[in-house]
Amino acid sequence: MAARSAPSCHLRLEWVYGYRGHQCRNNLYYTAAKEIVYFVAGVGVVYSPREHRQKFYRGHSDDIISLALHPERVLVATGQVGKEPYICVWDSYTVQTVSVLKDVHTHGIACLAFDLDGQRLVSVGLDSKNAVCVWDWKRGRVLSMAPGHTDRIFDISWDLYQPNKLVSCGVKHIKFWSLCGNALTPKRGVFGKTGDLQTILCLACARDELTYSGALNGDIYVWKGINLIRTIQGAHTAGIFSMNSCEEGFATGGRDGCIRLWDLTFKPITVIDLRETEQGYKGLSVRSVCWRGDHILVGTQDSEIFEIVVHERNKPFLIMQGHCEGELWALAVHPTKPLAVTGSDDRSVRIWSLVDHALIARCNMEEPIRCAAVNVDGIHLALGMKDGSFTVLRVRDMTEVVHIKDRKEAIHELKYSPDGTYLAVGCNDSSVDIYGVAQRYKKVGECAGSLSFITHLDWSSDSRYLQTNDGTGKRLLYKMPGGKEVTSKEEIKGMHWASWTCVAGLEVNGIWPKYSDINDINSVDGNYVGQVLVTADDYGVVKLFRYPCLRKGAKFRKYIGHSAHVTNVRWSHDYQWVISIGGADHSVFQWKFIPERKLKDALHIAPQESLAESNSDESDSDLSDVPELDSEIEQETQLTYHRQVYKEDLPQLKEQCKEKQKSATSKRRERTPGNSIRLHFIHGYRGYDCRSNLFYTQIGEIVYHVAAVGVIYNRQQNTQRFYLGHDDDILCLAIHPLKDYVATGQVGRDPSIHVWDTETIKPLSILKGYHQYGICAVDFSADGKRLASVGIDDSHTIVLWDWKKGEKLSVTRGSKDKIFVVKMNPYVPDKLITAGIKHMKFWRRAGGGLIGKKGYVGTLGKNDTMMCAVYGWTEEMAFSGTSTGDVCIWRDVFLVKTVKAHDGPVFSMHALEKGFVTGGKDGMVALWDDSFERCLKTYAIKRADLAPGSKGLLLEDNPSIRAISLGHGHILVGTKNGEILEVDKSGPITLLVQGHMEGEVWGLATHPYLPICATVSDDKTLRIWDLSPSHCMLAVRKLKKGGRCCCFSPDGKALAVGLNDGSFLMANADTLEDLVSFHHRKDIISDIRFSPGSGKYLAVASHDSFVDIYNVTSSKRVGVCKGATSYITHIDWDSRGKLLQVNTGAKEQLFFEAPRGRKQTIPGVEVEKISWATWTSVLGLCCEGIWPVIGEVTEVTTSCLTSDKMVLATGDDLGFVKLFRYPAKGKFGKFKKYVAHSTHVTNVRWTYDDSMLVTLGGADMSLMVWTNEVESHREKKYCDSEESDIDSEEDGGYDSDVTRENEISYTIRALSTNIRPMFGVKPHLQQKEPSVDERPPVSRAPPQPEKLQSNNVGKKKRPIEDLVLELAFGYRGRDCRNNVHYLNDGDDIIYHTASVGILHNVATGTQSFYQEHNDDILCLTVNQHPKFINIVATGQVGDSADMSATAPSVHIWDAVNKQTLSILRCSHSKGVCSVSFSATGKLLLSVGLDPEHTVTIWRWQEGAKIASRGGHNQRIFVAEFRPDSDTQFVSVGIKHVKFWTLAGRALLSKKGLLSTLEDARMQTMLAVAFGANNLTFTGTISGDVCVWKDHILCRVVAKAHNGPVFAMYTTLRDGLIVTGGKERPSKEGGAVKLWDQELRRCRAFRLETGQVTDCVRSVCRGKGKILVGTRNSEIIEVGEKNAACNILVNGHVDGPIWGLATHPSRDFFLSAAEDGTVRLWDIADKKMLNKVNLGHAARTVCYSPEGDMVAIGMKNGEFIILLVSSLKIWGKKRDRRCAIHDIRFSPDSRYLAVGSSENSVDFYDLTLGPTLNRISYCKDIPSFVIQMDFSADSRHLQVSSGCYKRHVYEVPSGKHLVDHAAIDRITWATWTSILGDEVMGIWSRHAEKADVTCACVSHSGISLVTGDDFGMVKLYDFPCPEKFAKHKRFLGHSPHVTNIRFTSGDRHVVSAGGDDCSLFVWKCVHMPH
Repeated sequence: MAARSAPSCHLRLEWVYGYRGHQCRNNLYYTAAKEIVYFVAGVGVVYSPREHRQKFYRGHSDDIISLALHPERVLVATGQVGKEPYICVWDSYTVQTVSVLKDVHTHGIACLAFDLDGQRLVSVGLDSKNAVCVWDWKRGRVLSMAPGHTDRIFDISWDLYQPNKLVSCGVKHIKFWSLCGNALTPKRGVFGKTGDLQTILCLACARDELTYSGALNGDIYVWKGINLIRTIQGAHTAGIFSMNSCEEGFATGGRDGCIRLWDLTFKPITVIDLRETEQGYKGLSVRSVCWRGDHILVGTQDSEIFEIVVHERNKPFLIMQGHCEGELWALAVHPTKPLAVTGSDDRSVRIWSLVDHALIARCNMEEPIRCAAVNVDGIHLALGMKDGSFTVLRVRDMTEVVHIKDRKEAIHELKYSPDGTYLAVGCNDSSVDIYGVAQRYKKVGECAGSLSFITHLDWSSDSRYLQTNDGTGKRLLYKMPGGKEVTSKEEIKGMHWASWTCVAGLEVNGIWPKYSDINDINSVDGNYVGQVLVTADDYGVVKLFRYPCLRKGAKFRKYIGHSAHVTNVRWSHDYQWVISIGGADHSVFQWKFIPERKLKDALHIAPQESLAESNSDESDSDLSDVPELDSEIEQETQLTYHRQVYKEDLPQLKEQCKEKQKSATSKRRERTPGNSIRLHFIHGYRGYDCRSNLFYTQIGEIVYHVAAVGVIYNRQQNTQRFYLGHDDDILCLAIHPLKDYVATGQVGRDPSIHVWDTETIKPLSILKGYHQYGICAVDFSADGKRLASVGIDDSHTIVLWDWKKGEKLSVTRGSKDKIFVVKMNPYVPDKLITAGIKHMKFWRRAGGGLIGKKGYVGTLGKNDTMMCAVYGWTEEMAFSGTSTGDVCIWRDVFLVKTVKAHDGPVFSMHALEKGFVTGGKDGMVALWDDSFERCLKTYAIKRADLAPGSKGLLLEDNPSIRAISLGHGHILVGTKNGEILEVDKSGPITLLVQGHMEGEVWGLATHPYLPICATVSDDKTLRIWDLSPSHCMLAVRKLKKGGRCCCFSPDGKALAVGLNDGSFLMANADTLEDLVSFHHRKDIISDIRFSPGSGKYLAVASHDSFVDIYNVTSSKRVGVCKGATSYITHIDWDSRGKLLQVNTGAKEQLFFEAPRGRKQTIPGVEVEKISWATWTSVLGLCCEGIWPVIGEVTEVTTSCLTSDKMVLATGDDLGFVKLFRYPAKGKFGKFKKYVAHSTHVTNVRWTYDDSMLVTLGGADMSLMVWTNEVESHREKKYCDSEESDIDSEEDGGYDSDVTRENEISYTIRALSTNIRPMFGVKPHLQQKEPSVDERPPVSRAPPQPEKLQSNNVGKKKRPIEDLVLELAFGYRGRDCRNNVHYLNDGDDIIYHTASVGILHNVATGTQSFYQEHNDDILCLTVNQHPKFINIVATGQVGDSADMSATAPSVHIWDAVNKQTLSILRCSHSKGVCSVSFSATGKLLLSVGLDPEHTVTIWRWQEGAKIASRGGHNQRIFVAEFRPDSDTQFVSVGIKHVKFWTLAGRALLSKKGLLSTLEDARMQTMLAVAFGANNLTFTGTISGDVCVWKDHILCRVVAKAHNGPVFAMYTTLRDGLIVTGGKERPSKEGGAVKLWDQELRRCRAFRLETGQVTDCVRSVCRGKGKILVGTRNSEIIEVGEKNAACNILVNGHVDGPIWGLATHPSRDFFLSAAEDGTVRLWDIADKKMLNKVNLGHAARTVCYSPEGDMVAIGMKNGEFIILLVSSLKIWGKKRDRRCAIHDIRFSPDSRYLAVGSSENSVDFYDLTLGPTLNRISYCKDIPSFVIQMDFSADSRHLQVSSGCYKRHVYEVPSGKHLVDHAAIDRITWATWTSILGDEVMGIWSRHAEKADVTCACVSHSGISLVTGDDFGMVKLYDFPCPEKFAKHKRFLGHSPHVTNIRFTSGDRHVVSAGGDDCSLFVWKCVHMPH
């Protein structure tokens, strides 16, 4: 029986032998105190070589695999493996945790590194993406995270010389990272030709952007920037595992066993070969080096640590050793000396001295060793081997005595008999052999009873018996030495065992958990003297049990440290120590045994701190010694609060039901009802399962909660105000120390805590994201800045918050069992306590985690269940109330004493200035002095003491007290029965508020002519409530059974009540005394109704599916209504009292005639015409609309119609009260809904005059009274929302531009596919045809002619080395908005196109560019705050939101110097479509294109995400902060306008309310602007502008524009508003208008663009100027005074721009595009000179050689020749029906070649004049023509075609030339072909889906530029025949560069964009001579 409690002795870890060298590197360092820090298994070790002492850090729960040292060398960070691995930062001096970093990585943490000043820590995970994560480790916060690499990363380091830069390396890669904002962006190291691409194992950073890295082949690679600049070959002969930098230089260590020291420039200083030293051996491999001054630390693969003094480098000092690779199983202790022997699979046997903590002998064997034993005399040592043999050695000198091999399988256990004569050897082939020691180990017997491998053996004290355990868990006994099995009970009884190491047997039953049949305990050893047993198991745990322990599931103490399996454990010979060995961690742990008597003195070793404590007396059986749980507490612990459907699930459920509703929406649905209801009073207080949830506020009001409502009660006026922000049950409430704010926590899938102001009832912050299911306890810190909360998930998570910021500071798992209370230490904000079931824990914060110590009870008591707790007058003192009525007094973590305070549990305590007050289940309130010595006064809560002013009646004396609080001279008491009482200090008690007790409430009836109602509940009471201003309970009567329904008679004198046992009674409505009762049914009576008029009949409905009709006057049953197939739910009489309407559980609507009960069939149409006395039915046509879309998961439980038959109120299972217009025909009617009840609303009733609605909550037991507000008092709108379950069917309007913007799909570059429909094999994959005459290497032939005719022949040719973007013609206006802004007082404008941000000077037209985006920019905004001048934010397209480089992101940058200030990688998959800065400029709002259209708020300077939430299920176009706010913003989109508030970390939104204006409908909203006094203006698709006050529509400015209002701009300085829309220019109208502050007057401006309709996409106002961006890619400046327009920027309207031609001699070029225009651009003047509208899409354009003519090819097959001078048409022709793809003049100006998509090239002779008759054409081109080039002599033409083939034709005959030799000799006039051997190198490896689209060779003939489908421009040398040639790449375009050309003299390159309709001009930078 002793096993009921854990043993009272204790183990303390004293020494660990070993060091983890395998699979880990760089894990050994000197600390500042010259101690050595490393790790082994799951323990961090700090070893002092001077004192030969070890300290241990034990905060990890699994193997540690990585370690980093803080630059100040005191703090250490360690990372572990595991499913949810975490990082601990700890102090190497005190070995206490400083911070815990968790919840990010999975699998394990492979590398760690601190930055230069030690503020940040980087970690790398072992997950599939090898995630890299940067932490602010002090706060436990992730700053940034990104996928690291597809393969393992071995090392990571901060660049100590450049801020925000890191380097990581690993399998076949090295990456250079930069951290900006929250974005980690990698660049891969370029190995180039300097070194082989190979695995890099370690690295160190140096100055001047140099990085040194150690490679797998033993070379050192030296990097500058991202390029490999040199290698130091053969630094080591094999892989370099470790590199360590110090002041003097670098130390490297490798697999070759050498240490090399290098100076700061990496010149070699010295080499130390450890293999050559006396301690060395072959195969020594270095895993870790650390160089400090003249000492070097070396860690090896085989678990040794060497210390080397530099000047005696050949004498390394071995300071630690352990077993190496392979499992460690063998352990034996010496019988007389403090020695332990271990043997392992590394084939070594080692003897350790337990006193000196050192290895004293070691011997290597031939085979792996699996077990060991020492004979009694200590002379012989026997070792069992894995191969089935065993060896006996002499202990003295390790020489062999004998080697015997009788078995084939491993020997797992052997033992000498106590008299030393026999050796028993147990083998894995299930036999035990007995050998005689004296006979030179001759075999004398064999035991063969087992069926499985032998695991343990023990001899009896007299050496006559042996007991064995085998793998099946069987225990067998044998007689010695023969080996006969013993089965007789008698014989067995007399045996005494010399040792006990078996895991099976009566004496050790208790080590197994109660209900498990697993064998995961590897070893036990009994200490007979101390009566303790030590066990070792597979989970790395060593446990102490009492011995013997007979009953399963005994209590124990547990100790962790080993990582996985502990394979063996033994007591030392004198029981001073326990030795345990780890299988996989190869380590030997030595524990000091501290017996009970010493414990008293050793209290300093009490609860050792760790995340999983080491000496908890946990047990797997919880019930062994627990007192009976109090019934109330038991009830409470069984409550689950789980919901079938959480409110959070509703949006998804509605989405899933979308299809159903599509069919239903054809009918025009009724509007919402005109009147609304407002919550007026709630009868109820949640006391039955919550505690300490009742407080006085600053001004003496009382705050508490019931259902989903926070209530503030004013006791002077007897009124209530409500906080309605929650949507489900509130479970806890805490008040801020200043008594003005309150925190409440609720039930939910992702439950939230709201912190709100009791004065204004506004939420200040909403905290969510870390709990599940619900929050059961909250508490504020003494300074009010922090908040602690506890969840009701399985591990009762504890979270510490900075609630104002909404930030989680720390989180940890609390306990398996329920936690009832959390309290923060009033003196130290980092400490707190939690109390609950058998739980009292003291926590302190460590970074992102909390570290807990269990309360230490000692001998004073048991671990009781704690119900409440408070802190006392110092930081150490704490007091807790237990479930047995005691108060426990704690100092630090120790229980000091207990005081009996109550009979039954102490549920509530409150600390006063000088003392305490407690309340308990016994209904007593007790006042105590400040040390709980004396009870000063008690108050009993009794009916007799109720003061006259009470608002109700006490149900019983001494109700259980659940909450107590003091203030304002009174004690406030909350009871379990739902009463709130105020106790005066002198004794009288006032009842303030009350509600029903526990049990569902269903029955509700309102009086026929008085403002009172009756309720009846499962709590077995019938109550009458006054609804008039006195708001109190008038009468109560206890019933013998609970009831479900009640009804007043029409004269109000009688009250009928239906009970749950099938009986019902009629009572006098005033006295509640019985008049009469009946019992005819067995099941619940569910509804009861008097007939109207005189009330002659009473209809009684039951769950037996019958309705009985009684005659009231004669008290007889006169009829029974039969025919229902299920239980009856509702009944109603018609107004004549002749007909009954019945609803059943099977959703039947039935009709019966009264009084006989005959069933009637009435068609649905007629039902409406009948006049009903009441309507509480939920079925039928009249209320079809009340059933929600998600009707499957929720029931409408109740309804009630007003007496004017206008409004139907309903209640449902989700706690919603809704109002519908009656009749609610058609599915899914529109409604107003109100949330206050938490779960089912069981009943709703209007009062007799419809002035109030009374609703009942089933599970929340509350009676809520709502006032009915008719349409006229419209002002105080207080409705949750007017909505319906489906979006309105009216469409939001149509406009082609809006539709296009909404439906555009943004592809990211990396996924781009080819723009031309190419087919065939790509050039770099084609097989080369061998040429006929491969010339011999030395050729007599004339030299090969030039490939290309060269124009600058006289000059020395200079290759082009770089391209610099100089001009961009284009602006993205077609699908983006609000993206043109003024900067620098209107001197510059900023806008974007493709992926570049452009700063354009208005006066000179010069441009500068921001080019850091790697994909298209979609939105742009400018920070208006004067502190952040010229700061711009741009958002881009992206892929999935995985934080990698292709994820969508927002860049914040300085427009003047183009510096990136922050990059925010965001979760908006697809892209970011809107950005906006807040008023202070510190916050940034972004909106995504993801399906939820997420809205996110950032603190952009830190890159921190503050809040994020789905915005709308359809596209949001714009979201903008109010110009005066950091918390309010508005979003607009498709049929959407929402008004948002940021509260802490939560985003709250309100939909815009339309119903105040007749006929207003929700249109698609496109733009937003703001006015004073919370006015908001939104521009709509129809051209109206809506004006909103708060979130209510108050006015519509009709037809502000004739078409959609795309853009609005609020001027900050004068409040004027600019709008821009889509209009046809007319005399009075204009597409841009300037309005006054309230949008009443305006002035219109016309844009003189000459377009048919102007479509404005962006407006902005500067000083006297308005800046306009249009859909047609123009940016125009309009003067406010003279309305003059100045076009600043032009661009093509629609792309792709296919045609591009540069002038032969001037800096002009032409472009031709799909928009039907050809435009002429001047590079020098930076502008468009001219444009020609062709009326059809143009595909290609070309200058004649003299530049006097232009040829244009069209998409419809036509081509045109213009004269440049006059722009007159010289000639035109259409010989083809399909697009012309290229058109060329021959160099002699004679021929024109026209290539088309009809697979043809036509030749025209221009000398024949403008008739343009075709003279011939090229035949057999296999596919469409892409590009053409003439030869220099005009006699050949090369054509590249769509099947990746190049052909050469003769001109003008069109004959196909196939002779390779001839083709090779042609000199070309131009080269624009993407095909041909000369340009093979331009095809990249990554072009599976995408192609090179265009190319052009420079006039000098030695450079080549290309454009491709990824939007890249690349620069190559020409020719480039080798595959995958070297090149430079230039980003800027969107996907698809369509064409590219050099201008004359190779001064510029012009590239044309496909998707982006932009032209980029790049300046060529030539190499110097």
